[in-house]
Amino acid sequence: MTIRFAFLPLLLALNFSMCKKQQAVTEKSQPSGSAAPATAAPAVAATPKVKKPVVDQTAQVLIFCYHRLVDKIRYPGTEITPAVFEAQMKELKDKGITVISMQDLLAWKRGEKNIPPRCAVITFDDGWKSQYEVAWPMMKKFGYPFTLFIYTEGVRGGALGGGEAITWEQLADLRDNGVDIQAHTATHQDLREGHTVLVIEPGGKRSKKKLTGADYEKWVQNEVVSSKELLEQRLGIKVNCFAVPFGNYNEHVKELARNAGYEAMFTVYGQPITFTSPLDSIGRYAIEANKPKVFADAVNMIGASSGGGTAVAEVGAKDLTTQPADGDTVRTATPLIKANLSSIGPIEPGSVQMRVSGLGLVPANFDPKTGMVSYQVPQKLRDKSCTVIVSAKSAGKKVETHWTFGIEEGPATAASSPAAAAKK
Repeated sequence: MTIRFAFLPLLLALNFSMCKKQQAVTEKSQPSGSAAPATAAPAVAATPKVKKPVVDQTAQVLIFCYHRLVDKIRYPGTEITPAVFEAQMKELKDKGITVISMQDLLAWKRGEKNIPPRCAVITFDDGWKSQYEVAWPMMKKFGYPFTLFIYTEGVRGGALGGGEAITWEQLADLRDNGVDIQAHTATHQDLREGHTVLVIEPGGKRSKKKLTGADYEKWVQNEVVSSKELLEQRLGIKVNCFAVPFGNYNEHVKELARNAGYEAMFTVYGQPITFTSPLDSIGRYAIEANKPKVFADAVNMIGASSGGGTAVAEVGAKDLTTQPADGDTVRTATPLIKANLSSIGPIEPGSVQMRVSGLGLVPANFDPKTGMVSYQVPQKLRDKSCTVIVSAKSAGKKVETHWTFGIEEGPATAASSPAAAAKK
């Protein structure tokens, strides 16, 4: 009896030892870092594919471009009063035009998010302190999102950033409160090769030079790419939009922007943006004190509709033969403008319309036999670049194309604007 009880602890110890060995063998057979399952794992259900929403491809968007808000207008080409700005923001609300964010616009263009039938996006260029001190409180009052396009040397402390400039601290405050901040180059100048530009040397020395070849490539790389990188580094943000100074660009500038990672490029030649509008030339309505009808005309284009805008088939200028070609520069301020619409299909002759930036709707001629629409500009165009918009109906559907060309008479000169000067 005593012997039986003496063996009992030994048997229990042996059994425990065998269990530990079995556990060790089982754990060894499992991959590193995984536990042995007590029971067979149930089959994992396949993750359902996320479907993109069905977006309203007939929606239209107006994009507005503002600069400074000041009580006393000194530069009517870039300034309006706070009272006028507030009245315009109220008019959007009164007419049922929804203000959406820039990123919502791009998500809609990607087919990832729906937007209301009639929308607006509000943007401010350059980086003036009035955008922080005056515009931002008004935008908060209306509950509107907005975007700032900043040229980095124009921020307070930069080579072109004077006392009227926004500060990096103010930009960070705006960022923290959900304001979208995007790129507008380093020094706000014409980006095309061969122009005389202000070059800021290390140490702050300034000189005007006509840059070509390797010198130009180094300079334009800083304007398009390094300015984006500086904004991203200083503010810890992702920059995916690029506003072109003065709207002057060409295919080389577009290629640089695409390679830099910009998703969209913006000009200052306004037109309603449709689902098919190209992302490398999105037009904005520049609001200026000396052009009071621009805002009203833009709102009236989509404000009267209670539903989505008429579907528009966008035709790229590269698919048509245009004169001047998209991105070209002409040496006359009274150019002959042409576009061959024959590749679109049968055109309803009475439906053809041509709009020229700075002139509006013009009496263009259309030849149904050749499909050519043309217009001889009778008076000098004032701006350094010109955008042409041609629309027509084909098989009952509206089609539209637009392109932009530069204008230079005589020796090439740099475009001038109060926005490119130091913010004094």
